[in-house]
Amino acid sequence: MPTFVRVASVSDLPPGKVKSITVGEKMIALCNVEGTFYALDNVCIHRGGPLGEGYLDGEKLECPWHGWQFEVKTGCVTFNPREKIPTYEVKVEGPDILVAI
Repeated sequence: MPTFVRVASVSDLPPGKVKSITVGEKMIALCNVEGTFYALDNVCIHRGGPLGEGYLDGEKLECPWHGWQFEVKTGCVTFNPREKIPTYEVKVEGPDILVAI
């Protein structure tokens, strides 16, 4: 069963932004889409680009290296939904963002 781990404060990540975080041995891209937080693997399955350094376009996270886009809710590649990256459950408790690892 996953354990929720505090990864950031709500104030650390404004809406429309994404950042890389490390939780134990996992590297995660944490996204704020209009006040709702999402967490995905930080590594693009195309060429290993750092998704936490990418760009949010609504509910899509774009890899900064080659432009592959992933749905933040599901981790699915936008042009091929059969391919996806892992996502992680996120919850907010007061000022804290927690991710299930």
